[in-house]
Amino acid sequence: MDKNRNRIIGWIRVCVLALFCSGFLWRCANIMKLEGGPIDTIPPVVVGMLPEDYTTGYPILNGPKIYISFDEFVQIKDQQKEFFTSPRMKKTPQVSVRGRGIMIQIKDTLLENTTYALNFGSSIRDNNEGNPLYSLRYVFSTGPEVDSMVCSGYTEDSYKADSVPQSFIYFFPADSVEYVEAYDSTLFKYTPAVIARAETNGIFIAQNLKPIPYRVYAFQDKNSNMIYEPSVDQVGFLEGTYNPAELPDFAIWYDSIRRYVVAEPQLYFRMFTDVAFARQYLRESERPAQHKALLYFNAKHPRIEQIVFDSIPAEKVVVDPQSQGADTIALWFNLPSEQLPDTIRGEITYERHDSVDQLVTVTEKLKLAWRYIESKEEAKERERLEKEREKALAAGEEWIEPEKPSTFAYKFSTSGSVTPETHLSVLFDYPLVRMDSASIVMKRIENKDTILIPIRWVQDTANMRNWFIEAPWQLKTDYMLTIPKGALADMAQQQNDSISLTYKGIDPEKYATFIVNVVGKSEDASYIVQMLNDKGALLQEKTEVKTGPVRFNYVPAGNVKFRVIEDANGNGRWDTGNVVERRQPERAEYYVNENGEDIFVSKENWEVEVTMDMNKVFAPVTMQTLVETLEKREMQRLQKLYEQRTGKNGQTTNNTSLQR
Repeated sequence: MDKNRNRIIGWIRVCVLALFCSGFLWRCANIMKLEGGPIDTIPPVVVGMLPEDYTTGYPILNGPKIYISFDEFVQIKDQQKEFFTSPRMKKTPQVSVRGRGIMIQIKDTLLENTTYALNFGSSIRDNNEGNPLYSLRYVFSTGPEVDSMVCSGYTEDSYKADSVPQSFIYFFPADSVEYVEAYDSTLFKYTPAVIARAETNGIFIAQNLKPIPYRVYAFQDKNSNMIYEPSVDQVGFLEGTYNPAELPDFAIWYDSIRRYVVAEPQLYFRMFTDVAFARQYLRESERPAQHKALLYFNAKHPRIEQIVFDSIPAEKVVVDPQSQGADTIALWFNLPSEQLPDTIRGEITYERHDSVDQLVTVTEKLKLAWRYIESKEEAKERERLEKEREKALAAGEEWIEPEKPSTFAYKFSTSGSVTPETHLSVLFDYPLVRMDSASIVMKRIENKDTILIPIRWVQDTANMRNWFIEAPWQLKTDYMLTIPKGALADMAQQQNDSISLTYKGIDPEKYATFIVNVVGKSEDASYIVQMLNDKGALLQEKTEVKTGPVRFNYVPAGNVKFRVIEDANGNGRWDTGNVVERRQPERAEYYVNENGEDIFVSKENWEVEVTMDMNKVFAPVTMQTLVETLEKREMQRLQKLYEQRTGKNGQTTNNTSLQR
């Protein structure tokens, strides 16, 4: 096993050395850059390190400055995002440019008998073209030896089934953290012994580990502070412990396009956003429109006791959650514009977390300011009308100001085609305060005759601005929806102009039908099957799917794929995980048939039948299956990149070749 580990470490060093040497030799052959010649695309090359890389016996106090020299002048970019140490130091080392190199000053007291790694990411770039030098590391030990174990892994979005780039992976020695079955506080309570970071493809290589069991966690550091923030950062965790000395061997290679070393993953993280442990507080409030204010909370389902305003009666304030978890709440002011002050003052009483994470009832002030800003077009129109008015008055003529166009805004969710399964959806800018449904008519057009048909308006329980229109649609039939002027009015005191929309029942022969024969893992197992287009947009969704056939009707021509969710609790939606309770998110996988295909062609008047065996869709993830999946994704990525770099005739548009 030690020989295999040494071989892997050797390969990593060889790959990096090859990168440096190839760049150095290329520069030796191109001493002068001729005018009009190729642009420099080669990153800086390391020519020396002092003290040498992998130095042992480094002092824990007042250690010597570290100098890394290059073959050209360099610059440091995005140091806060790119540079990190493993393990983390309380005081970040000072990194500065000195001549043709960088100087690093350790400002912290180091731990005894500890291997440290300075990871520069892509922060080191040449001074002329800004070409980044990826994955530069400097390693030293305060003890007599350098820890040399290595392992690899992959971080994946558990819902989108795609890579999560630039995630940090934290390794905690198992015997140094307390294990409590009901509550996992490791990420919040302890400091990791080793830190690695995934590349842009989600793959990481963790180096300088000890041959001991670790508890391993990963999170995507969106705020670049190396601190896991629930509800903000995606997070993933592994069950049990992992000893790098006991993991299977893995292959590594150099990615010549991305210019860093990658590897087959041994560890697999299903990343998710944990919203259950977020601290609750009112993050922000704003008033984007005269009749609308927004309250942004840090966690879902805020417990609000009351909201009162000095100048607005309580019954004129409508509280409207804007998101599934109600972490964003809209306040609508149901008053005429002239009765609304520019600044609305009030207070909110709700429960928020205090400094020891206990929910307490607090009252906070609210100050919601809004000011009308006239656009250039409005200013020009106002000036034009003023000139017309002055001209009419000078001539002794009566001037009547023309009626202003209505600002009543709406958006219908569908185009002019409907099916018997269609429910029209219309989203208004503001909640409605009046609907004259008796004056709104839907007519079916048959030859030259029109026939009134019944329609039903249903308000969306999750969004009071959204309404559904249900109608008995028929195929190959024309319809006309007429909403007369003034039939609708909203909280901004705006009324609709006359609305007339036409719809046509589709010709079913121009669409395809997909029949999915589901074989569940058990008779009671429930799933969600989603049909997506080739760009990942949702076309149709079927919930509460069990063993048996499922029909997807009226599928437009094009390419489609299927995402399947293992709905463990049968609630009809994908549920995220909880790192504190050690609950993994529900699995979501793309369906792949026996031929390895995950894209299926939809053509007019086709009926396509597929069999979905959930035992295969949700088979256990092994290192082999993960490698196969990643290889397929890599080929798709390279194919897409190739298509972007070539013209329609297949000729490359530049001199860049694609190599693995």
